[in-house]
Amino acid sequence: MLTTVFLSIGALVAIAFIVLASLQQRRQQQLNYAWRQLETQPESEFTQDAIATLPAPVQRYFLHAITPGTALATAVRLEMSGSLRMGQDRPWLPMRAREIISVKGFIWQAKIGRGLMQFQGADSCVDGTGKVQFSLWGLLPIVDASNANITRSSIGRLVAEYIWLPSALLPQNGVNWQALDENTIQASLKVDGEPVTLTLTINADGKLIKLSFPRWSDLAKEKDWTYIPMGGEFLAERTFNGYTIPSQVILGYDFSTQYSEFFQATLEQAEFLGISK
Repeated sequence: MLTTVFLSIGALVAIAFIVLASLQQRRQQQLNYAWRQLETQPESEFTQDAIATLPAPVQRYFLHAITPGTALATAVRLEMSGSLRMGQDRPWLPMRAREIISVKGFIWQAKIGRGLMQFQGADSCVDGTGKVQFSLWGLLPIVDASNANITRSSIGRLVAEYIWLPSALLPQNGVNWQALDENTIQASLKVDGEPVTLTLTINADGKLIKLSFPRWSDLAKEKDWTYIPMGGEFLAERTFNGYTIPSQVILGYDFSTQYSEFFQATLEQAEFLGISK
């Protein structure tokens, strides 16, 4: 009798495992398809003429970020490692991720944590839709969400991460620039009707030092979804195929008040699509 019961339980566990594995495989196939859709090719090269009408500090930023003559990539693939935490009082968890950022959207695929507490999944914004999909061990779904608020928040993240794809911030892509002073510049644009304004702090060479922007979020105290200040500091930079971008970043919420760090990462690789290695 007990043997029959155990065999039945074992069969149910096996079936559940197969179902979960199939669902995870399907989600991964969908992400792989979306990833390929974001891979686009550059159509022209960066010249100083493209930024000639911009304020001098903005020109300084672009001339530092993109070497003249470099192909204007419309997407970049990244590999990164670091740590993150889910709240100010939560422990830091190790993280490894790969990401594609495009003028069409982004997909960030990550493994977070270790051992029995490892989470796998993705944040994404593709075809005007933001999603958060994470599973324990890549099998047991923890979150699989997509709604208007997540999309709105994801658009803010997409635009902020254009610091890793500076060609996307050129005025020809509908970006309006202004200089607040010699070391503070602002980029404003709309993505699917959502306005985003980035405030960048640069040094005398045009190197990016800090970034801040209002992001749609549900992390504000005693409030539902609202804009809260988010920002980061860049501790190092690297040059990849003519693009000089931040390679060591610390990000947090409440950037202008009580800075709450939640993300630390080192960029290990960047490939700007269509540019020969």
